[in-house]
Amino acid sequence: MARIVVLGAGGQVGRSIVAEAVKRGHEVTAVDQDQNQMKSLPRQANAMTGDVTSRDVVAQQAQGADVVVVALAGCARPEHANVARVMVEVASKLGNKAPAVIHVGNGGLLENTDGERIVDTQEFPAGERKEALDQADALDVLRAAKGSVKWSYITPPPRNFGPGRRREAYRTAGDRPVMDSQGNMGISHEDFAIAVLDEAEKPKFRNKRYTVGY
Repeated sequence: MARIVVLGAGGQVGRSIVAEAVKRGHEVTAVDQDQNQMKSLPRQANAMTGDVTSRDVVAQQAQGADVVVVALAGCARPEHANVARVMVEVASKLGNKAPAVIHVGNGGLLENTDGERIVDTQEFPAGERKEALDQADALDVLRAAKGSVKWSYITPPPRNFGPGRRREAYRTAGDRPVMDSQGNMGISHEDFAIAVLDEAEKPKFRNKRYTVGY
C-alpha cells in the first residue's frame, strides 16, 4: 500500500484516479479547491479542501507521500505551470524523501502524423488553446527539473476522452496519439485512471512524457 495524494481530485479525471487508487487499497488523500466537488469521492479517501497551487498546501501533502498525482481540470493559464513549479521546488527540498510526481497533461501537446503539435493546428479548438499552452509550460518545467525530482507526464488522447466503460486495457505511445487501424483514438476516464495507477505502482516512464489509448 502506498500513500497517494491527488491534487485536483474534484474533477472528473481526478475522481476516477481517486476511485482507482482506493480500489487498489492505497491510502489516498484527495485535495481540491472546491468543496462541493468532493462530495462524490469514495468515503475511504481523506478529502481535504485547499489551494492546490499553494506552496504550503503542496509541501504539507508531499510530506510522507509516495506519489503525488496532479490532475487539475479546466484551469486558466498559468495554473498548471505554477503547480509544476511548486512540485519541483518541494520535491527538490525533500531530496530522496520526495514523492514521485505524475502530471496529467493535455492531448493537444501530442504530434500529428506531420510531426506538428496538435495545439498548433487550425483544427484545435481555440477555446482550449490557453490551457494546452499552460500544460506545455508545465511540461517544460518538469523537463528542466534536476536532482532527485521523479516525474511522469501522462497525456490523454486529444479527443474521445471522457467517462465511459471500464475495459481494463490500454496501450502506450510516446509523442503521437495511440490509434487503431482505422485512425480512431480515445480512452475512458476509468481506463486512464488504471494507467495512472499502474505508473504509480510500477513506473515505466520516469522523467518522460507519454500517452495512453485503446
